[in-house]
Amino acid sequence: MPTYRRLYVPGGTYAFTLCLHDRRADTLVRYIEALRASYREVTARHPARTIAICVLPDHMHLLWALPDGDCDFVNRLRLIKAGFTRRLPPHLKSVGRKGERLIWQSRYWEHVIRGEKDLAAHMDYIHWNPVRHGLVTSPEAWPHSSWHRCKADWNREWKPERPVLLTEP
Repeated sequence: MPTYRRLYVPGGTYAFTLCLHDRRADTLVRYIEALRASYREVTARHPARTIAICVLPDHMHLLWALPDGDCDFVNRLRLIKAGFTRRLPPHLKSVGRKGERLIWQSRYWEHVIRGEKDLAAHMDYIHWNPVRHGLVTSPEAWPHSSWHRCKADWNREWKPERPVLLTEP
């Protein structure tokens, strides 16, 4: 089994991409209320400030700032994925090896944000992703995105509440 190396920065800001097992599926947007319920439930118990989010049919992007001293994004993401899967109709959940439900890919992509330019680049990527995938012609037209909350700050210099520093855990 491969060894995955993750960088844990307490209070860090992270970008994530979580993908469905079937990259042709539209499960995330078809069952968006189940995803929202899982997301609300997990972030209520394990707070993380959502800076940006975009849910596409087969994958989702998140940009989170974790609380000071906290670097447990692994558990938060696991709980979101499990909560969403639990809320799906049984016919969508085929059983794979080790009892996996084959809804999500077992891994995800994660990146520690290293500064203002990095944060701005990831926010742009997240909000323009539906356009890049040909789902809409502008971020404004995609309903499952934080673009609608963030658009007032578009093209402004990002001013963090506190500096984003890369520090050793």
